[in-house]
Amino acid sequence: MSEALKLEHQICFKHYVISKEIIRHYKPLLEPLGLTYTGYIAMLALWEQDGISVKRLSKRLYLDSGTLTPLLKKLEQQGLLLRQRSVKDERVVHIHLTESGKALKSEAERVPMKLIESIFPDGVDEAAAGAHVAALNQLMTLLVRDR
Repeated sequence: MSEALKLEHQICFKHYVISKEIIRHYKPLLEPLGLTYTGYIAMLALWEQDGISVKRLSKRLYLDSGTLTPLLKKLEQQGLLLRQRSVKDERVVHIHLTESGKALKSEAERVPMKLIESIFPDGVDEAAAGAHVAALNQLMTLLVRDR
């Protein structure tokens, strides 16, 4: 068998496992907030830009409408947001946080640090973490440039 075809040599497999494991670490942190990981990243984007259109949120999160629409419906049923059609163009739907959605932000502010503590119980080397984030940002930029 070619070395190139071994599973442990596949960069995609490593990223797949890392993604799954990070989401596994998020789960106990997000459950008390009533959020899944996808719901969490949607709320992060909405806390940054309340009133964003569904189309813009879809691009921001790299989610297709088949994934985003049911997610937004669930978050709306939880009372965290409202979807409203634009009065200028009814094809456009904007997402607005409710008071409950805005209030959830203060509870969620502890999640990033708790995640780091969960993954790195002995602490993390800030320089190494910064270099890793920079490398991931560069890779993401390369991969999404044609979108």
